[in-house]
Amino acid sequence: MADSSEFTANLPARTAGSEAPIPFARPGNLAAIIGRIEEVVEEETAGIRSDTSYDLKASNARKSRYLYELTRAMKGGSEAEFLEQHREGLTRLRQKLAKNEAAILAHLSAVNEVAGLLRSAIQRAETDGTYSAGEFGRMKG
Repeated sequence: MADSSEFTANLPARTAGSEAPIPFARPGNLAAIIGRIEEVVEEETAGIRSDTSYDLKASNARKSRYLYELTRAMKGGSEAEFLEQHREGLTRLRQKLAKNEAAILAHLSAVNEVAGLLRSAIQRAETDGTYSAGEFGRMKG
C-alpha cells in the first residue's frame, strides 16, 4: 500500500481552525458558474427545438451538477449580497430559463399528442368491432 504522504505532499497544510465557516466564494467564480448554467440551458433549448434525439438525461445531469456547484459556491455568503452582485447574470439566466421552459412544455405537449395518436391506433387495431358495446348499443336488461 502506498504511503499517504505520497498523495498529500502537494496539499496545503491543515490549520487548527478547520471548524471555521467557509468564506463566501469570489464573485468571479459565481459569475463563471452562472455562465456555465446559461450555456447548458441554451444548449438544451436549442437541442429540444432542433434535434429529435437530443439527450435530455445528460443535459439534466449537467444542469444539476452546475446548480450544485452554485449552491456550494454560495455557502457562507449572504443571499442579498449574491443577488446584488449578480443581478445582470441572474436576469439573463431567468430569461433563458423561461425560453427553456417553453421549449420543454412544447416538447412534452408533442410527446403527449403522439402518445395519444399511438394509443388510438393501437385500440383501433386491437378491436374489430365484433364485441364492442358501441356496435350494439346499450344492453337492456
